[in-house]
Amino acid sequence: MLRADLDHCEWLPDDVKTGEMVFIPGGTFRMGSDHHYPEEAPSHRVFVDSFWIDRTPVTNRQFKQFVNATGHVTEAQIVPDPRNYPGALKEMLYAGSLVFSPLPRITDLTDWSQWWSLLRGANWRHPYGPGSNIRGLDDHPVVHISYSDAAAYARWAGKDLPTEAEWEFAARGGLDGEEFAWGDALMPGGKHMANIWQGSFPAQNLGEDGYERTSPVMAFPPNGYGLYDMIGNVWEWTSDWWTAKHAADAAKPCCIPKNPRGGGEDASYDPRLPDIRIPRKVLKGGSHLCAPNYCRRYRPAARHAEPVDTSTSHVGFRCVVRAADPDSARSPSAG
Repeated sequence: MLRADLDHCEWLPDDVKTGEMVFIPGGTFRMGSDHHYPEEAPSHRVFVDSFWIDRTPVTNRQFKQFVNATGHVTEAQIVPDPRNYPGALKEMLYAGSLVFSPLPRITDLTDWSQWWSLLRGANWRHPYGPGSNIRGLDDHPVVHISYSDAAAYARWAGKDLPTEAEWEFAARGGLDGEEFAWGDALMPGGKHMANIWQGSFPAQNLGEDGYERTSPVMAFPPNGYGLYDMIGNVWEWTSDWWTAKHAADAAKPCCIPKNPRGGGEDASYDPRLPDIRIPRKVLKGGSHLCAPNYCRRYRPAARHAEPVDTSTSHVGFRCVVRAADPDSARSPSAG
């Protein structure tokens, strides 16, 4: 495991704090998968430069420090602008966020409204509505974070949000082509490796891994790079605009894409909602709600489209720092 020792990295900006981040040596890897959901295909080779990435998702403790320092108000705490939601009834527009709250009886697994509720007053301080709080959850990932909230935190911290390629490369932990971040077995030796759903989603949550909702960010084993929660717990924002599929492999080894950035904003809109022009970014990693019977997206290759204005009780983020001079990038001393 390689760690950043920023005191000796002269080619990074002085105001970047990466002492708790993990250094990821750049390289080529096979991104995506041809064996699961169509948006993960085609599997293709890409190259990424070296970078640093947060060891864990940003926690409630860290986000609280940001809010205390800046006075930031999250998108879930602001009443939406009616101009962005043509046709929406006035009573439907209020400050709140999506909370997982399944109905007592689920009749249609294609209707996500049977387990998601836009709950008034739900936000990062009140993850399950006004009666809830984050006492005792300082080490849990912050949730109810929109893309703009995540980007604001990253700017404050002197960091950035990862690209999809950077995130997936880091999640694989040095394994190229393996199914999960730790190998090809979901539960090697019967051991739970990530906070995901056990039971029949969304009505039966067995909680066999010890958690029904989010878990502390270091509750499960790290991957080969020493990164925690790259799989499960919460989905994580990336900076790439959503595309319905990956680009195909380059025809020649010389032409492998370097630091790819996905598609354009115009192509990211949801074609099922032509009147609502909210662009979408790529989420990675799956969450504690991903289950074998419903959403097998607890894998590095998995991806999901999320509107930039949307926040939920299972979406968070982590940050990266990129080398100022990639050609001179070197691994700092192991810590």
